[in-house]
Amino acid sequence: MQQQRSPVWITGLLLLTLLVGLGGGILLDREVLGASSQSPPGTAGPAATTNLDYSLINHALEIIDQNYVDRPAIQAQPLTYGAVSGLVDALGDTGHSRFMTPDEVRQQQTLSTGQFEGIGAEVEMRNGGVTIVAPYDGSPAQRAGLHPGDVIVQVEGQSVAGQSLSEVVSKVLGPAGSTVHLTILTPSTGDTRDVTIVRARITIHDVTWHQLPGTTLAHVRIAEFSNGVDRDLDQALATIQQQHLTGIILDLRNDPGGLLDESVATASNFLSGGNVLLEKNAKGETTAVPVQKEGTPVTLPMVVLINEGSASASEIVAGALQDAHRGQLVGETTFGTGTVLDTFPLEDGSALLLATEEWLTPSGRVIWHQGITPDVVVTQTLSVLPVLPEGEQTLTPQELQNSGDAQLLRGISILASPPTK
Repeated sequence: MQQQRSPVWITGLLLLTLLVGLGGGILLDREVLGASSQSPPGTAGPAATTNLDYSLINHALEIIDQNYVDRPAIQAQPLTYGAVSGLVDALGDTGHSRFMTPDEVRQQQTLSTGQFEGIGAEVEMRNGGVTIVAPYDGSPAQRAGLHPGDVIVQVEGQSVAGQSLSEVVSKVLGPAGSTVHLTILTPSTGDTRDVTIVRARITIHDVTWHQLPGTTLAHVRIAEFSNGVDRDLDQALATIQQQHLTGIILDLRNDPGGLLDESVATASNFLSGGNVLLEKNAKGETTAVPVQKEGTPVTLPMVVLINEGSASASEIVAGALQDAHRGQLVGETTFGTGTVLDTFPLEDGSALLLATEEWLTPSGRVIWHQGITPDVVVTQTLSVLPVLPEGEQTLTPQELQNSGDAQLLRGISILASPPTK
């Protein structure tokens, strides 16, 4: 039995959902609830590596205190939080490492309920804008036509320029049945559009599969790497082999990631040995995470579908399979999430989220900010939604061919063609 490790969630992504009766939260690569904000024994604290000019900071505070005209705005807590945020922001890890207020910490902790209401999209701060990473399958965000890479520029007609990720998310959150009006920018074209989204309860079916119409291939979809994915995938793969299907298309498109353990177990289903990923810490030390399954892996030919909405844990799986030459990756370069965020509580209930480890592919390729490049590049028209297994049950072979899902059709073509020698 695989040992269950600490939850490892998506790097720095905020879920645009509302937990039932509670606020939204941050999905983390790793949540270390017991991490301490104090220096480890035997170290000299911050001054051992960094000599901040505290006199300069104090001088600036004195000038503000003596001269700033809006006297009520001079409050200790906002200034303190602003100073700490500035320290983290100066690291340049935009959208990942950050300072969280006590309220934001409480929002993060509510994620453990697993009950969500909202528009159903993952977002991250990129290039100063709140960017859609991936809409969930069947979510209001997907039905409204939100795509990976889209940027939220207005909420309810008000610009969100200059606002933090958590500020924007708090404006988008709301209970099921309520509406939110967004203005969306598509950076590739420069076009903006207004969308009205009715929030709903989000139910995610992590593993779905179906035999592709007119083929002997299985289309296996992983929507997110939450708890239980490995169990459900094992059952799906067993049925696929019992039915003597001849190949697998593993669909990781718009999969924003999830638990590290589940991604390791997923990749291990298809690998006979070696490593799934490498973890590099702040000292530059690298630790290999090996394949963690016993028995015979699935050896059916396979193709892996990826796009810009494939992030975090899905990038780990894609990178491991690509390095092992287990199957061709088809689609577009992934999002580029590749760090482990640890939570360091502070004394007033606030916290620092700091990137303390980096994920690399087994061959040492960097994922962070670069993503995984497919072996076969196939771009998808934004207006075309991916065909999903649950929708294939009523499709005829001709309707599948006419679906416009160029990435899925290319995967079918690759597996249907005899291997080259």
